[in-house]
Amino acid sequence: MSKERKMNITPQTSWKELSKGGIITDAGNAEDFKTGDWRSMKPVFIEEKCKQCMLCWPVCPDSSIPVENGKRKDFDYDHCKGCGICAEVCPFDAIDFVEEG
Repeated sequence: MSKERKMNITPQTSWKELSKGGIITDAGNAEDFKTGDWRSMKPVFIEEKCKQCMLCWPVCPDSSIPVENGKRKDFDYDHCKGCGICAEVCPFDAIDFVEEG
C-alpha cells in the first residue's frame, strides 16, 4: 500500500477493508513491508574480508545489501529473507551464512 493508504490492521479490521491477496497495488512497494523476520538462516557480513567487488549486491533478490558511495554496507535484515545467494557468490568468504539465532 502506498504511504497515503497505509492502515493499521487489527483483529477488528474487516476482510472487506483489506486488499485482495496477491495483488500489487503500488509499484515498488517492497520497502514498505518488513519481511526478514521469518528467515531461518542469515548472512553475516565480515567487513575485514570484503574487497568491495560488488558481486553480492546485484544477485540479492531482496535488495538487502545497501551500497553507499560505491561501497557495500552491512545487511538490511528487515528485508533479507536468508536465501544465501550472496554468500554463494562471494569469492573472498566475506559473507558467512549461519542459523538465525
